[in-house]
Amino acid sequence: MKQIIVLATTNKGKTKEMQDILKDYPIEIKNLSDFGPIPEVIEDGETFDDNAYKKAAFTAKVLGYPALADDSGLCVDALDGAPGVYSARYAGENATDAENVAKLLEALKDEENRKAAFQCVISIAVPTGAALTYEGRCEGILTREPAGDNGFGYDPLFFFPEFNKTFAQLSLAEKAGVSHRGKALKEVTDEMDKILDWIEINMPRFKRVPCKK
Repeated sequence: MKQIIVLATTNKGKTKEMQDILKDYPIEIKNLSDFGPIPEVIEDGETFDDNAYKKAAFTAKVLGYPALADDSGLCVDALDGAPGVYSARYAGENATDAENVAKLLEALKDEENRKAAFQCVISIAVPTGAALTYEGRCEGILTREPAGDNGFGYDPLFFFPEFNKTFAQLSLAEKAGVSHRGKALKEVTDEMDKILDWIEINMPRFKRVPCKK
């Protein structure tokens, strides 16, 4: 029987990446779209770690399944690490990827230092609140205009010198091997047997109580 793990997102791109990387393990990845509406988690943490844990722990508690959440973002040298934890809402609370990209390009239009890094923290939590944490980082250079149709977020701007392509020009397999999320998930997959044992030990046990007449 496969272990259900809920991905604490409705992002189809992120879900597809996770499912592809974890496809060889006895795990069934679901996301929030597979369930009825649940309250939204306010990502008000000061770090990626704070937000990842908050999302995973809340989702696990509400749905009763182990939950996996990641918080990731782009940290730009010339912007003192911004947009960082605000990457998904850099251009506003309901900003599209295109709007975020446009704002970043505007902020860097006169900047020669294009160094940036994607960072990712993954938290795996159970309903009791216990959690495991994994991290990944990938360094690159920001282009002056978008290139590529794959990926999501800032991928069209993030040029990875080793492949001479932006993340949006990479296949899922190529990106998974080098990306911040891919590296964090590599830590997860390397310990998957231990993680599944940890989930089994830490999931709450419910006692069967006979009906009283």
